[in-house]
Amino acid sequence: MGSHNFPNLSLLASFLFLLTTTHPTKFVLGDDDLILKTCKNTPYTDLCVSSLKSDPTSSDSDLKGLATIMVNVGIANATETSSYLSSKLTSSTGDTTLLKKVFRLCAVKYSYATASLKSCVQDLSQENYDYASVHVTAAADYPNACRNAFKRYPGLGYPNELKGREDGLKHICAVVLGILEQIYFTDNRHA
Repeated sequence: MGSHNFPNLSLLASFLFLLTTTHPTKFVLGDDDLILKTCKNTPYTDLCVSSLKSDPTSSDSDLKGLATIMVNVGIANATETSSYLSSKLTSSTGDTTLLKKVFRLCAVKYSYATASLKSCVQDLSQENYDYASVHVTAAADYPNACRNAFKRYPGLGYPNELKGREDGLKHICAVVLGILEQIYFTDNRHA
């Protein structure tokens, strides 16, 4: 699979900076072999490596632990995006009622994505990998409702900031699904 181009690399860098400054962590070497081997089998290798290496628990993690770390990155993304959208409701006095309605819907959808990813963490702890995959897939899909809400109202342009956040969450979820596939393959190989 390898590394794909990340359409908005500066947004990813900003998100990772935000993640590391709001959740102080040390940059760790971790189990470089496991992290690199795992990440090379996901669609966004660079995102995977940088996210996992920014978490100090990655050094002692197995595949399930690495998946959990990535899910937590997704939770941070979805939660921050929901908060961002909610702040637009109160800070945008000149915006139309329609735009605020769409922002509200989007904030709710991103909160659903957060809830799905939190369910995924529980699924991982119970080794329910099929359910974990379902919850990650749902989390990646919730932003589509937000994008579609903007499409319903041609006068409202889909903000670039929101598109970058949507892409970020979808890429994070794709990495998680790639790790879950590896867990499934490893479990079945040893069965």
